[in-house]
Amino acid sequence: MALSKRDASGKGSALDDPTYRSGVVELLSLLAYGEISAVEQLAQDGRMAPDLRSRVEVAALAAAEFDHFQQLRDRLVEMGVDPYESMKPFEAIFQRYHAKTQPSDYYESLLKAYVGDGLASDFYREVAAFLETSTRDLVVSTLSGTAHSQFVVDTVRAGIEQDPKIAGRLALWSRRLMGEALSQAQTVVAERDALAAVLVGGVDVPGMDLAAIGRMFARITEAHTKRMERLGLAA
Repeated sequence: MALSKRDASGKGSALDDPTYRSGVVELLSLLAYGEISAVEQLAQDGRMAPDLRSRVEVAALAAAEFDHFQQLRDRLVEMGVDPYESMKPFEAIFQRYHAKTQPSDYYESLLKAYVGDGLASDFYREVAAFLETSTRDLVVSTLSGTAHSQFVVDTVRAGIEQDPKIAGRLALWSRRLMGEALSQAQTVVAERDALAAVLVGGVDVPGMDLAAIGRMFARITEAHTKRMERLGLAA
């Protein structure tokens, strides 16, 4: 994948390369579907909230995710892409993930949002390092969501303090969530050649070799462990 080194202020950009452009479209479409999927899941899980204050907090999380979706959708439209068509290939991936990770109570639903958003943010932030500036800035701007919600941290920690027995169950739940999320991420990269090309790079664009990919997943795992520590849970 040989990309032009010219930038937007000169005579060309990386997006002039059709292979790279296809990879960017796939990445933005994946992100967009993930955001709208999170909105739908939060709306469903919000019904488990025990009181009005909690329902409002969950609604606020969903609103933030929807704002991110709109930004990604609008960028795809600017690129001349039908965002709803470009998101379709990722529907099955998210359906499988949600089918395998249905929360049984309010705490599990919050933990799912927290873990899922955190892992996704870590992965996309790693990928963003290999993108041209405009796409990188957009991706990074949509990564501040549920994983940074103090409401989730405070609620889960308060629940554990009230009933310490749930800590073990939630720790196991977080491991299951991480395993499923990483499995789906690997499936996406394996199935989408253009997206994989963005990660691997090309003649004029840096990418990740197998060793770098291994280090990336090690960093993602370390960040997940730190998030669990914030919740008072063992990763």
